[in-house]
Amino acid sequence: MTTAEYGAVTVDPFGDSAVTVTIPHSDQAIRRAGIVAFRDRFLAHLPHGVLDVVSGLESLLVEFDPLRITLEQVEYAARLVARWAPSPSDGPEHACTVRRFSIPVVFDDETGPDLASVAEELGLLPAEVVEAIAESTFTIALLGAAMAPMMDGLKVPRPVRRRAEPRTDVAPGAVMIAGTNAIIQPFPGPTGWRVVGRTPYTVVDISRPDPVSFRTGDVVRFVPVSPAEAVALGAGFLLPSAEDHL
Repeated sequence: MTTAEYGAVTVDPFGDSAVTVTIPHSDQAIRRAGIVAFRDRFLAHLPHGVLDVVSGLESLLVEFDPLRITLEQVEYAARLVARWAPSPSDGPEHACTVRRFSIPVVFDDETGPDLASVAEELGLLPAEVVEAIAESTFTIALLGAAMAPMMDGLKVPRPVRRRAEPRTDVAPGAVMIAGTNAIIQPFPGPTGWRVVGRTPYTVVDISRPDPVSFRTGDVVRFVPVSPAEAVALGAGFLLPSAEDHL
């Protein structure tokens, strides 16, 4: 599906050297899918003078050098790219680049300190929250801060609130949820997301030529395992198996 099929893009100034691009549609799924389609197309045909492109779930921040390109030129280029430029994701061959991951996760009080409070918020038992997560199919929407994979697709009765007080130090591999999204913590650090489990696998390793396990568009399922099963995996860097390619 082309960007144009999602509707026209909206381009708004963001300071004097950036613009935000959004898809003005009432359907959240279309807004998110549309901005991914636009991002792929825009990065494949990057206008002269654009310095950086920062992805959001439903928006794109385009930073540019105002001495090399004007705001009006960036806006024109964005609209032109959205409507006419070919994308590397066009065509049936794109399906071959999407990969599936089945990620083992330990869900217990130690690895998921917010699991009980999420269950209480949703009116479910902790085991029912784990079941809902395991039955959800997630799609990588973007790579966020520190290349953390942020994904859509959590199927729960209502969106999950973030913590009122962020945690200051969350372990790598922590599986966290907020709203209808999930994310995996690549490195130790703070977060306001609700920590519900942990995978023994590493998803970002900067010593590798390809340091990130995921690409946008990859599909993820979380598979509950026991702590003993997680240890027995001898997990290292997460890679899709051959049968997980589409």
